[in-house]
Amino acid sequence: MSMSLDTETTSKGPKYKRIHLELRKALEAGTYGPGNKLPSESELVGSFGASRPTVRRALAQLESEGLVQRRMGSGTIVSHHSRPQVLVFGLLIPELGTTEIFEPICQGISQAYAGRQHDLLWGPAFLKDASNEAQAEHLCRYYIERKVSGVFFAPMEHFAGGDELNLTVAHTLDEAEIPIVLLDRDVALFPARSKYDLVGIDNHRAGYVLTTYLIKTGSRRVAFLAKPYSAHTVDARVGGYQAALNFHLGYDAKPLVKWTDPGDVAAVKDFLERVKPDAVLCANDYTAAQMMATLSAIGIQVPSQIRVAGIDDVKYARLLQTPLTTIRQPCLEIGSTALLAMLDRIARPAAPSRDFIVDFQLVIRKSTESTELGNSEPFEIRDIRPDARSDMQESQPAIQGLVSSLALNGARAARMDKY
Repeated sequence: MSMSLDTETTSKGPKYKRIHLELRKALEAGTYGPGNKLPSESELVGSFGASRPTVRRALAQLESEGLVQRRMGSGTIVSHHSRPQVLVFGLLIPELGTTEIFEPICQGISQAYAGRQHDLLWGPAFLKDASNEAQAEHLCRYYIERKVSGVFFAPMEHFAGGDELNLTVAHTLDEAEIPIVLLDRDVALFPARSKYDLVGIDNHRAGYVLTTYLIKTGSRRVAFLAKPYSAHTVDARVGGYQAALNFHLGYDAKPLVKWTDPGDVAAVKDFLERVKPDAVLCANDYTAAQMMATLSAIGIQVPSQIRVAGIDDVKYARLLQTPLTTIRQPCLEIGSTALLAMLDRIARPAAPSRDFIVDFQLVIRKSTESTELGNSEPFEIRDIRPDARSDMQESQPAIQGLVSSLALNGARAARMDKY
């Protein structure tokens, strides 16, 4: 069949998208039925007056939508479900509603468009007074019964046995042949790697960037604080923290890592008295906020006596009594990327596991204002989030900017707590 692009579809937009649209219209109209072959790449090149790579990109888009299958030596075959169907995805996020970053991530999944309609299933109402573990098992069974097209899973943390439960949930979905895309963290402990696609930031680099910033603006005894049983992403952040210590202060620099509840006044006070840090990098913003409340309770002022930073840039980070310096996770972008990963996994179930890394931004606020600006080093400003520059100018007028690119050094650290 000879095809031509009509005026409306050729008026604007990349050519591969226009070719994709015309082929999709033909499939919806029933021009090619299930099991039929589409014209060969050479025929499509001639019909559309396009290059072979452009045609291949259009066909790849159709395949990612589940409309066709490309078989070596056989060509492009129309799927038996070639008419677009609504995909329904389950959200298995026990911390949804308690950990702020997951709500905008889900919003990003919901709002993203990748050429195919999709709905998100939040699951039934939560079981009254049930633990996160019970909620996860309940939702897992519910999604299997509903035969969802895939599940976005944020592995659980902060309780003993969480690693084993995460693996059990993943194995249960595997047995039901439901694709999984992991959000923020893996179910396997580093250096192992699970077989599932993972979407998040480079947590090793996040720890490195924040530690470098603290060192270059005057701190020499930077500590890292996290809650016990934290997600494996925190281990990566500790690894980046240690790599930055070694690179900037030498390999004799001693890591000051503490795994404890930041709300435990006695434990925090004992740690500070023995270690005497001049800055504390917390595993996330929630931990940082609790740490700042504890410091206030024991009479230590932020940032004049100790500097504090976190990771996430949740909404309240700028609303704290002392606004918090942090790493901003681009949650909407993480969500939209997760949807693309899921659609590709559905189209190519045998593909190897992949990490989809979304870039972050450093946001400087008053909690790390330096009292020794004369010892700070110049930075470049392009790594600073645009709406954070006013915060930086108000709190640290002597700092010129931030590091734009930082070398990654050292291996990711295993957990330790020598203090």
